[in-house]
Amino acid sequence: MMETSLSKYILAIITREAGLVSGGGAPVFMARDKEEQEKIALYLTRITGGVIHDLENGVYILVKH
Repeated sequence: MMETSLSKYILAIITREAGLVSGGGAPVFMARDKEEQEKIALYLTRITGGVIHDLENGVYILVKH
């Protein structure tokens, strides 16, 4: 029997502008400024073991590879 598993997925989105993110299945974390955004991203990375990617538009995504 073949086993299927999800291996790459978005765990969270961290943004400073709510208008850049619309729905989806991942939780969205709002940050007041870039410093807070980086802090949230760092903490979530440590907690989940995921990897942060900066989309360079004010949005970070936390991905599990």
